[in-house]
Amino acid sequence: MSMLRFAAACTLLCALFAMPATAETCTASHYGVGDGYHGRRTASGERFNTHALTAAHRTRRFGSHVTVTNKANGRAVTVRINDRGPFVRGRCIDLSHAAARAIGMGGLTRVTVE
Repeated sequence: MSMLRFAAACTLLCALFAMPATAETCTASHYGVGDGYHGRRTASGERFNTHALTAAHRTRRFGSHVTVTNKANGRAVTVRINDRGPFVRGRCIDLSHAAARAIGMGGLTRVTVE
């Protein structure tokens, strides 16, 4: 009977890890051009590169990849999380300049992050 419980537990864990991450819709901002962040250390320890497809998120793991879709035009980009932020209520992600440009983002933009 214990082998059956073990198999059930393994099946449940595999199903949980195979589930896609939850999507969130919020306002995105971008940073890195003219604000002095280029070349500084990010929270993950690497140097910030405004020309790389990276982003800051409050809770996602460093090194994880998320797809950010601009709700206004449907353009999407996959970015790697390497920093923490944004620390402004209502915003869920800060994109590098290159990532913001890839989805046609101006200032603040409604996006879906998944």
